[in-house]
Amino acid sequence: MFDVFGSVKGLLKLDQVCIDNNIFRLHYKATVIVLIAFSLLVTSRQYIGDPIDCIVDEIPLGVMDTYCWIYSTFTIPNRMIGVAGRDMVQPGVVSHVEGSDEVKYHKYYQWVCFALFFQAMLFYVPRYLWKTWEGGRIKMLVLDLNMPIVNEECKEDRKKILISYFQENLRRHNFYAFRFFICEALNFVNVIGQIYFMDYFLDGEFSTYGSDVLRFTELEPEMRGDPMSRVFPKVTKCTFHKYGPSGSVQKFDGLCVLPLNIVNEKIYVFLWFWFIILSILSGFSLVYRALVVFAPKVRLYLLRARTRLSSHQDIEHISNKCQIGDWFILYQLGKNIDPLIFKEIITELAMKLNGKHDV
Repeated sequence: MFDVFGSVKGLLKLDQVCIDNNIFRLHYKATVIVLIAFSLLVTSRQYIGDPIDCIVDEIPLGVMDTYCWIYSTFTIPNRMIGVAGRDMVQPGVVSHVEGSDEVKYHKYYQWVCFALFFQAMLFYVPRYLWKTWEGGRIKMLVLDLNMPIVNEECKEDRKKILISYFQENLRRHNFYAFRFFICEALNFVNVIGQIYFMDYFLDGEFSTYGSDVLRFTELEPEMRGDPMSRVFPKVTKCTFHKYGPSGSVQKFDGLCVLPLNIVNEKIYVFLWFWFIILSILSGFSLVYRALVVFAPKVRLYLLRARTRLSSHQDIEHISNKCQIGDWFILYQLGKNIDPLIFKEIITELAMKLNGKHDV
C-alpha cells in the first residue's frame, strides 16, 4: 500500500508560513489527498484484480471482457428486490425483454479513476490562485520572526522593517485581502458544483446516495433494495451480437463481475458525507467572512483574540486606523509570528500610528 499512497505524501508536508485557514486547508490538502488516494486505489489491480470478468458461451473470454468494458454493462432497475438465486441471479440481473423492461447502463465504471483525479485538480485550483496572487508576501513580512529565539539585534532590525512597511502601505491592502475572500468563495462554489458533477456522473444517484444507504439499514429485510447494489452492482449483464453460420444475427447474454464496485461503493459513501460536511463548513466560513468584512467590531474582537498578550487599548487604536486589508495582513502575521515578538510589534505599531496623521 506504500506504493499506492507514496505519491501523495508530499501534500502532507506542513507549511512553514500559514497564508490561509483551516477550512481552506480542508479543501486543498485533506480533500485532494483523499481523492488522489482513491484514484490510485481503484487502479491498483494487485489489490482488486481485473476490473471486469465476463462469462458467455461460444465467445472467447478476452473478447467478451474487452467488448463489455468498452460498451458498458447494464442491470434491470425494477428487479432489485428479491432472493438472489431464486428470484434473480443477482440484484438487477434477470431475463428481460428488449423494449419493455427498463435497462440501466453503467457507463461510469471505466471513468471513475479519471473523474476522481480531475476532481482533485479542481479542489487545488483556489489554492493555486491564492498562492499566485499572494506572491509570498506574508513569508517576506514574517522574516523568521516565527522563531521563539532570535538574535536581539536581528529581531529589532526585522521589527523596524515590518513596522515601516505597514506604515508606508497603510490602507493599501484591500485588494490583497479581497483576492483571498474570492478564493474562499471559489472553494464553496467548487464543492457545491462537484456534488452536482458526481450526481450527473452517476446518472442522478449521488445526491441522495448517502441518505439512501442510511435509510436502507432501517428497512425490513424482505423490503430492502440495497442502494449500493443499485448504483454499484457487483454482477451485471452484457449482450454480445455476432453473425451465425447462416449469416443471421445471434445474441449472446453474458454475466460480468465488476470487482471494482466493492471499492467504489465505499468510496462514494465516504465522499457523499465528506462533501456534505465540507459544503456546510464552507458555507459557515462565508458567513463568518461576511461578518468580518461588514462589521468592524468583529474584526476588533478577532484581533484581540489573536493578540491576547497585547493591551486592548493598542489593539483598538490600530483597528481604528486599519481598513479590512490592513486588518487581514495583521491577522495573518499574528498566526505566524511568535506571540511575544508580535506583542512588541503591536505596541510599537500603535505608538507609530498614534503619531501619524490619517491618510
